[in-house]
Amino acid sequence: MMRTHTCGELNEKHDGMHVSLCGWVDSIRTHGGVNFINLRDRFGITQIVFDDDSFKDLKNEYVIKIEGKARLRPSPNKNIPTGMIEVLKTDLKIVNTAEPLPLDISGKIESSDETRLKYRYLDLRNPVKNNCLVFRHKVAQAAREYLNNNNFVEIETPLLVKSTPEGARDYLVPSRVNQSKFYALPQSPQLYKQILMVAGLDRYYQLARCLRDEDLRADRQPEHTQIDLEMSFVTSDDVRNMVEGLIKHIFKKVKDTELDSFPVFSYEESMARFGSDKPDIRFGLELRNVTDIVKQSSFNVFNQAEHIVCIVVDRDFSRKEIDKLTDIAKTYRAKGLAYTKIVDDKFDAGIAKFIEDNIREQLFDNLCLKNGQTLFFVADKKKIAQTALGQVRLALRDKLELVNNDEFKFAWIKDFPLFAYNDELNKWEPEHHMFSMPKQEFVDDFEKRPQEVLGDLWDLTLNGIEMASGSIRVTNPKVQERIMNFVGFDKAEAEQKFGFLLEAYKYGSPVHGGMGIGLDRLSTLMLGLNDIREVIAFPKNKNAQCPMDGSPSPVTKEQLDELGIKLK
Repeated sequence: MMRTHTCGELNEKHDGMHVSLCGWVDSIRTHGGVNFINLRDRFGITQIVFDDDSFKDLKNEYVIKIEGKARLRPSPNKNIPTGMIEVLKTDLKIVNTAEPLPLDISGKIESSDETRLKYRYLDLRNPVKNNCLVFRHKVAQAAREYLNNNNFVEIETPLLVKSTPEGARDYLVPSRVNQSKFYALPQSPQLYKQILMVAGLDRYYQLARCLRDEDLRADRQPEHTQIDLEMSFVTSDDVRNMVEGLIKHIFKKVKDTELDSFPVFSYEESMARFGSDKPDIRFGLELRNVTDIVKQSSFNVFNQAEHIVCIVVDRDFSRKEIDKLTDIAKTYRAKGLAYTKIVDDKFDAGIAKFIEDNIREQLFDNLCLKNGQTLFFVADKKKIAQTALGQVRLALRDKLELVNNDEFKFAWIKDFPLFAYNDELNKWEPEHHMFSMPKQEFVDDFEKRPQEVLGDLWDLTLNGIEMASGSIRVTNPKVQERIMNFVGFDKAEAEQKFGFLLEAYKYGSPVHGGMGIGLDRLSTLMLGLNDIREVIAFPKNKNAQCPMDGSPSPVTKEQLDELGIKLK
């Protein structure tokens, strides 16, 4: 046995015990003629006392084994769990030496992202970084516990699959034994989990690897993990209730936090109140529809607009601050951001001169206005107006520091449009994916009124970030073929890409629905962080490269010849 205890385990109960510890030299110091090192492993730090000069052979990050006698510290350190105890060294073995590190693992000296990713194994020695992975593990274990207790079966689906369009580019894998043909890496297990329902498994889940060849940002990686689940003979309420229970169980188990019930908003209500289909409901500043009130004003921007929304803020703003907010609105396609202030029970500055007395009275009554407030308006097409002011709302959240990362507010968003119109391609596309069922009232004639059609699909959001998506699936092969045809797949193409699913539906499919929950993103937000790379052991950089192992990398001509591939 190399060690009897970990470096985070010893306390006053171990006083007088002979112990063996292994770990890394965290620090070396001399005090009053006595020499100390702090020994570190994943579990914590223990102080080691040397009464000889053998410590001189040591340097930071050497890997060592220590044997000695545990004793009470004369001056306890209350900041660490092992602060009541120390170990007097009786034997030292250097297991491995270490060269000077290319980064400061304590985090006191900042390193570039590229350096941290290149030496990720050193970056992870930082206890904070190390604990991020341990935390993610606990989230995963809590999810498994809940789903196992609710009669779900954990099933692995293939990683080498048929290439099917699901919104992002596929990663393609050439087949050596079937030359000129390719597998794809799964963007999600969507089709396979539906087929498992046809197979009668009733309740499936897995912690699924999802791979998408898309441009990266802080909350995206080319590969991520989702808690993927599917249920048979259910309604949308059944699926949402199950997932809400799952999330509450995870928070209770991992953070000992009791969550409130998750409010439910329709897509229309969420856009109207928050200017977003992933609303941050931790603070107010909700959008107000003032179209009917201000459209009759003498302000041309208002009386020519389709939709006008405003936000009321209990604060005065400088011209420079307003200009920055205006730039945000314009980024989201709004033509501008109108404003006015309330001084001495009257509108002042901005568009005040365009607000006639009768309109002023209606605004005061409807918005309960008072002195010291500023009103911001966006007038445009409905979705542009809502979205642009919704982003201004988020900018005000950050500027005014209206929230903190210790608060967790989930929300369900349902009744999404089933289709979205792509102006560039001049065609209708699925809002989520083409396997979502239209709400019952639209099934018979969705092709004739696509702009009205709502889907039996929903999202789960946390603090203004999309956390999960789900739907009741299309299980009628005729309806599925109609949807595929409507979004641009003729019968032959649908058969070629999705024939195995359509074939399965011919033999009796249960009504089923499910969700995919971002495990990495959930863990990140539970930790109060923003970057999902912190909970992924070996993440890629913004160019989808791994500086540590050098992937992606060239391959030999012999490898390409085996695959029947010639590079351009």
